[in-house]
Amino acid sequence: MPRITPRTLKGFRDYLPQAMLPREALIATARDVYRSYGFSPIDTPALEYLEILSGNGSDETDKQLYHFTDNGGREVGMRFDLTVPLARFAAQHAQELGLPFKRYHIATVWRGENTQRGRYREFMQCDFDTIGTESAASDIETALVIHDLLQKIGFERFTIRVNHRGVLNGLLENLGLADQALPLLRALDKLAKIGPEKVAAEMERTAGATSQQTAQVLELAALTGSRDEVLAALRPMVAGSETGEAGAERLSEVLGGIRAAGVPEERVELDVSIARGLDYYTGMIYETFLGDLPGIGSVASGGRYDNLTEAFTSQRLPGIGASLGLDRLLAAMEELEMLPNARTPAEVFVPLFNKEMLGPLLKITTDLRAAGLRVELYGDAKKLGKQLQYANRRGHRIAMIVGPDELAADDCQLKNLADGSSKKVALADAAREITLLLEGGDD
Repeated sequence: MPRITPRTLKGFRDYLPQAMLPREALIATARDVYRSYGFSPIDTPALEYLEILSGNGSDETDKQLYHFTDNGGREVGMRFDLTVPLARFAAQHAQELGLPFKRYHIATVWRGENTQRGRYREFMQCDFDTIGTESAASDIETALVIHDLLQKIGFERFTIRVNHRGVLNGLLENLGLADQALPLLRALDKLAKIGPEKVAAEMERTAGATSQQTAQVLELAALTGSRDEVLAALRPMVAGSETGEAGAERLSEVLGGIRAAGVPEERVELDVSIARGLDYYTGMIYETFLGDLPGIGSVASGGRYDNLTEAFTSQRLPGIGASLGLDRLLAAMEELEMLPNARTPAEVFVPLFNKEMLGPLLKITTDLRAAGLRVELYGDAKKLGKQLQYANRRGHRIAMIVGPDELAADDCQLKNLADGSSKKVALADAAREITLLLEGGDD
């Protein structure tokens, strides 16, 4: 039988331990932040009936959708995000969940799109959403969660850009373009990528807008200044549109709430050029950019979608939420050298001198784990130097050396693998001393 060449599909990737360790740490941080705001975990199937997914994102996501006919003859699709399955989930379980319902969902999604830096066809999203309320408090909280999440991951320089779809739709109403809102907003969403001239051309081609109309849309998108200055400038542009005026008022309320919560002014920007490409957004929208690496794109995005469940139920279930772009954020952290270079979660390494030491070392390492430490015991009796080389390659931080002489004296050597320093301590004190070394202290 000929051998099969081991390879991965384009747009997909394997995760080695040095990639999975920070990935899991990031997921744990997201989970902790979400839980701190009262969001509860859920899960949904990777596959949905195709009719659930198709037509509920955008023309682009429909094209990127992985779908097939299963063995039972059913048309099914692989979820392209976690929000559309949430809409189905909420419509199906609203009565037993109770409203408002706050959920987080950390899971894999699939899109057959062109790959680029930090973007793959299989990727994980870390979503949080609030279903069943239109309150400004939930809009404000969405920004606060994003802020806390980026800060707890370790970023200090980042900007959450906010806008409201009602402001954009209000201007389009005033321009007589309300019935062409979707193609116009899809074009506007590409502004940062292709520039105003190409956006204007796309608006004219796909929505039949005149050059004067596109100029006014781009004039709104070009507004800059402080949050208060941009708000003051946009209000006259949407005056007379109930949708636009309501959007501007909600923006003012949300920005005031973010300010009241104590978020630094420089971390939240009112950017009326952001539109978000998915069709289901109806209100507040959010995109988050890193100050030290803006070119990598938004690392946390989302918005309000008050009508998404209409396809599944007559019950009104407004929602809002956002998603952390896990893989894109990890790519940014790698580029910024923020990721540890470890291949193991165990900080402590224990070498094995000879077979006779195995029993005593099994007891010692068991006691260390009971004390809350992560410990790896080497399985083969080799020269100490070779075992320590292995420990250094793997990224262990402390080597606990217990040979026959140390065991007889009830002590051990603790070796700091980063700087080579070592100290002798009593075996009874080893767990406490290792903890101190890992925390960077000493007694």
